Amino acid sequence: MHDSDGHLNVSRRTILRASAGTTALSAVGSARADDSDASDGDALGVPRLDRDCPDATIEPSTTHCEGAETAGCADDHPATTELRSAVADSLERQYPDADALIDAGYKPYFDTLEMGDDSWSHWLNPAFIGDDELVDPERPESVLVDNDTWRSIGVMFIATSDGEPVDSPAVYGGDDDEQLCSPWHAHTGVPGRFAWWFYRLAYERDGDAERLEFPCRTPCMLHVWTVDHPESVYAHDAPPESYRDQPPADDPGFDTDAAPGEDELGWDVLPSEVVPDRTPDELLPTDPFGFDLGV
Repeated sequence: MHDSDGHLNVSRRTILRASAGTTALSAVGSARADDSDASDGDALGVPRLDRDCPDATIEPSTTHCEGAETAGCADDHPATTELRSAVADSLERQYPDADALIDAGYKPYFDTLEMGDDSWSHWLNPAFIGDDELVDPERPESVLVDNDTWRSIGVMFIATSDGEPVDSPAVYGGDDDEQLCSPWHAHTGVPGRFAWWFYRLAYERDGDAERLEFPCRTPCMLHVWTVDHPESVYAHDAPPESYRDQPPADDPGFDTDAAPGEDELGWDVLPSEVVPDRTPDELLPTDPFGFDLGV
């Protein structure tokens, strides 16, 4: 999910493997699948699409959500400092590390199509994604974790209700001549769209992909970093690793031979009950997906 505008950090070969040649990738744009291709999909039950995604790209890309605006965002604005402080307090009390996230019902996602900085991961909570709360520090839809220390470093709010995308609220501004701060973005590149599709497949559909369409874009998302960031509290990419210099988390309570600060957090160090039957990297090199990526 962590891709950057204007930075091609996923190879064309990787995308071709993902689509297994079923999509015309000769140009970035839209391509409608032939009606005859709209089948029930392959043995996994992954459906093919028969619709256009005019904003979709092969490379990582994002788009501003409706009404989004960053010109008024400032790290020292009272609303920003209040939100960041509330998020930091919530993470410290409830979700400090990977061990606590598992206990709280969070599910891991480790980016597969990311060819750049993969030193951090997203952990998503289906219960919070499925409720009606938005921008609630006590119930963040996603927690961002440093894979070296296994510690939480921020959150990602996701604008959904009952798991479906909804309009995203401003953080502040827009009234009384105060500039609007609403730094929400949606992913339109294949890596981010694949990440959201995989989350729904693994954690909402229990691996049953029947008629689960590959999305044209993700719901709107908003990062709030609790560690220092050279760009902004709301920056899209994670801060450089040097800004995440924290002591490793305590040894986890789950059974593993790995240790924070010594071993990288990933699927291979987690307990089997939180690892899906098929991880993203296992899906990509297999038989053709049989769906149109919409590019």
